[in-house]
Amino acid sequence: MYDNLTKDDIKKMQEEIEYRKLVVRKEALEAVKEARAQGDLSENFEYKAAKQDKNRNESRIRYLEKMIKTARIVSDESKSDEVGLGDRVELYIPEDDETESYKLVTTVRGNSMKGLISIDSPLGKAIKGRKTGDKVYIKVNDTYGYEAEIRSIDKTAKEEEDQLRSY
Repeated sequence: MYDNLTKDDIKKMQEEIEYRKLVVRKEALEAVKEARAQGDLSENFEYKAAKQDKNRNESRIRYLEKMIKTARIVSDESKSDEVGLGDRVELYIPEDDETESYKLVTTVRGNSMKGLISIDSPLGKAIKGRKTGDKVYIKVNDTYGYEAEIRSIDKTAKEEEDQLRSY
């Protein structure tokens, strides 16, 4: 399965890989070397812990490289009046008589508990490309779905995130 990622997601992953290769790897190798110098490796907890840290770092590097290699690049641009990646959307759900706020994100950033909805989720698919005032049907599974109305689209959510990253 491919992950839908933006160029910005890929750039961040490449930065993390670079950091892990140049900084974390060096520190992990040094920790293993120091622990090995303490003697008997069969009962050396520090050595085992250092090896685990080193292996965790290498595993993360491989994971990120595989994600980049198999990623499908999606655009985070959208028309000014349409729901796109990075936009915060306010939805009114008549069935519950509630208004909820969600931010549309790529697959790897999705976290429904924090209101970050993946573009590949049923809700994400239903609202992407829609406009304020549109009524959408969110198909949860073959037997259940619900209607919602897009009340507002906040394009500044994307800009706020970019500003936060620069600090």
